[in-house]
Formats: sequence, structure tokens, C-alpha cells
Amino acid sequence: MQGFNGFPPGKLHTTTVPNLFFSELLPAIDDLAELKLTVYCFWALQQQEGEFRYLLRREVLNDDLFLKGIDSDPAKAAQKVLDAFERATTRGTLLHVTVEGVGGPEDLYFMNTVRGRNAVRAIEAGQFEVSDRDCPVALVVERPNIFTLYEQNIGPLTPMIGDQLREAEKEYPAEWIAQAIQLAVERNARNWRYVLGILKRWETEGNDRGLSKQPSQADRYRYIQGELSDLIDY
Repeated sequence: MQGFNGFPPGKLHTTTVPNLFFSELLPAIDDLAELKLTVYCFWALQQQEGEFRYLLRREVLNDDLFLKGIDSDPAKAAQKVLDAFERATTRGTLLHVTVEGVGGPEDLYFMNTVRGRNAVRAIEAGQFEVSDRDCPVALVVERPNIFTLYEQNIGPLTPMIGDQLREAEKEYPAEWIAQAIQLAVERNARNWRYVLGILKRWETEGNDRGLSKQPSQADRYRYIQGELSDLIDY
């Protein structure tokens, strides 16, 4: 048995474990691997940020330090962890969903909390999307289409404007159009020609401004000078 030297002095990082774990789960869990996995999940999920936190099964199976604590034989350790996931899911401690990730199917595990249950429902309702980041899924943020954005921020949608918006959708990314409309609102230039002028300038110079910077007076008139000036009405 490997000895433990004790906790060092000073402030230490801690992991929160609900009291319900000690009163209900701990007496009921009769498998050591399941117990270790459950405690591991409390720790691992609290290392993450954001509203929806989950474990990827493949990442747990790649955690050599954790696996060594399950069994000295890597193959046996992996199988015991798989069995532990199954036990914890059957018990109701964890919630399991499979999604199609960037590299193929991914097994996700959420703690059976309100947030975990909400996340599983969101996945089942198609409100998550595949991401090219380390995480295989990301919450879909529903955005209004450009017609709704125009009506909410610029003005009434006439048939002519509708045709111009449809043409813009073919030529520019939807995110660009939304950002250009936001800039028009920021600069109190609520008309489509101003928005189109921004899009045309981004097409030639690139969209690298970002939306957090407050526009200066010079920045405001950047979009109403030069060859695009005939497109701007302010």
C-alpha cells in the first residue's frame, strides 16, 4: 500500500460533494470502481466552466492516473470503468447520451442534477450542435433570421428590401449581416444602404473590427467615404 503524507498546510483547492451523496449514494454503492468513478465525476465536472458540464467517456478512459487507481492492468481497468459507467447510469447518478461528434459518436455523461437533466433534454430536442472544439457539442443559440433582425432594428420590410436581403444572404455570411445591422444601430444609421456599405467594405478589407469597441467619429464616417459613398444614406 502506498502511504499518504497528509494534506499540506495552507489553502487547498476543494471539491463540493452534496450531502445526499453520503446519505443515499454512499450506502447504496457496492462496487469500488463505481464509487471511485462517482467521486471522480464530482471532481472532473467542477474543473469545467459554463452552464452545461459533462464528461466524455473517451477522456476518462485516457486518464492514466485514474485508471491506475482502478486496476494495474490497463485493459482490466478500462473494462471496470466501462462497467462503472453502466452501474452509475443504471443507478441514476449519471445521465448518458450519445451524440455524433466531429470524429464520430461520442458518449457524454451528465450528473443527474437539474442542469444535467436540462442539458439532456436540450440534446434530445436538437438544441445542441456539433462543434469543432475539444468539446463534441455546443449549445445552439437560436438567432433570428436577417428578415426579423431587419424589422426589429432597421424598419418595415418592403418587397424591395426583402429581395435585397435575400441577395445579401447568398453573398455574405449570416453572422456578417447581423453584425452589420448591429453597427448600423450603434451609429444611428438605420437603413439598408448603410448596412450594405459595411458588408461591401468587409468583403474587400475583411471583417476584423469586433463589436466591443465604441466607434469614434472617424470610425463612423469610415463607412460613408470613397467609392461606396453613394450607398450610404444617413
